[in-house]
Amino acid sequence: DGYYVEPAAGAGGPGVVVIQEWWGLNDQIKSVAVELAKMGYIAYAIDLYGGQVASTPEEARTLTQGVDAATARQQLTTAIAHLKNHKDSTGKVATMGWCFGGGWSLNASVATPVDATVIYYGRVTKPADELENLEGPVLGHFGTLDGNINKEMVEGFEAEMEKAGKADMLTVHWYDADHAFANPTGARYDAEDASLAWERTSEFLAANLKS
Repeated sequence: DGYYVEPAAGAGGPGVVVIQEWWGLNDQIKSVAVELAKMGYIAYAIDLYGGQVASTPEEARTLTQGVDAATARQQLTTAIAHLKNHKDSTGKVATMGWCFGGGWSLNASVATPVDATVIYYGRVTKPADELENLEGPVLGHFGTLDGNINKEMVEGFEAEMEKAGKADMLTVHWYDADHAFANPTGARYDAEDASLAWERTSEFLAANLKS
């Protein structure tokens, strides 16, 4: 299940698997897929909630807790393989997600090779022996005011990446912002930082998928 958008007919391009926030595959996430298609990517916004979308934090928490990790990992692996082998694809694929989806962006690229990984304030608590499976560079966006995905967690991630011999593949950017600062529909949206993060993401994707 998901929301699939291609660039202009016949144009083809690299693929990006877009992974929802904990709210689910809502219109805001779909709009990101549309924007990526305009930029020349085959975008697939995957639905890990089976069609359900939360409207309150309580609903979102329940849906998140109901996700079976093995099933989600298989869904993402299948989606990545589909985009790699799509008839109009260049064969290069990235994962990108926010919050819940940011953690799953990393999970997916550990589970199967991708060319680039983008993490917006997602859980990054993978040990070095799993991070050794990464084959493409990783870009992380984090907020200094985030009380959950905090400096301690991110520094731990950087340390584990170094243990895995992948330190040179990781780029981390910090913003003077809170969790979910890039979601324009949320109360903690920070337009300036969101714009800068998107600019960096766009450059990162172009450098690793279009070169």
